[in-house]
Amino acid sequence: MSDTTRRAAGRFISQALSYTAVLILLLSALLVLSDPAPAEGAEPGGASAGSAISLPAPALKGTLSVEEAIAARRSVRSFGEAPLTLGQLSQLLWAAQGVTDESSGRRAAPSAGAKYPLEVFVVAGRVEGLPAGVYRYVPKGHTLTLVKRGDVRDALSAEALSQACVRSAPVSLVIAGVYARTRAKYGERAERYVHMEVGAAAENVYLEAESLGLSTVFVGAFSDGGVKSVVGTGDAEPLAILPIGAKL
Repeated sequence: MSDTTRRAAGRFISQALSYTAVLILLLSALLVLSDPAPAEGAEPGGASAGSAISLPAPALKGTLSVEEAIAARRSVRSFGEAPLTLGQLSQLLWAAQGVTDESSGRRAAPSAGAKYPLEVFVVAGRVEGLPAGVYRYVPKGHTLTLVKRGDVRDALSAEALSQACVRSAPVSLVIAGVYARTRAKYGERAERYVHMEVGAAAENVYLEAESLGLSTVFVGAFSDGGVKSVVGTGDAEPLAILPIGAKL
């Protein structure tokens, strides 16, 4: 190869490398400027699985007396079209399992030995300010954590013998229990204690719903394994579903 040919080949290679470098820089810039796809488990609003979502502080005074709420309380399976507000959801969760004494950690519903075996999950379909999905209530700090995205009300209804109230309610609270927490202290009596606690928490939800102008019903007919899978309750066993919506 002559010197002229070698110089020409060198100039060609140099130009090719320059063009390649420019192309790489342009592609890099486009990748940086483009919107990245959401990471697996990420919520469009910025929340990801396990991240904390703050709830409005619960009110400690209402417009309805306890006696009036007890007298008016009914099990209702049909609801109005209005969505729940985040404030209403906050109040219902506080009534079910909220902390009422910060120094001791005591909660709104009684618990044998203060073992607090209950876990409350929110199956949200139409709640203002809260994307559809399944959330776990965290009493300490009064927050929600995302369990899974998307509206699973149809799937939950299917596992609850296709009950329409579970499908149509804007939100359902699924109360589940971790028996081991109570069994560590009370042995074989743990199961009945956990079931007593579910009843107390559910009644609190009924009375709070009445105070807020909402309706609910205690649903106990469902596939345990099916609800556990749909909601993602982990080691907590589903014990109650409480669909909640506006009064008709």
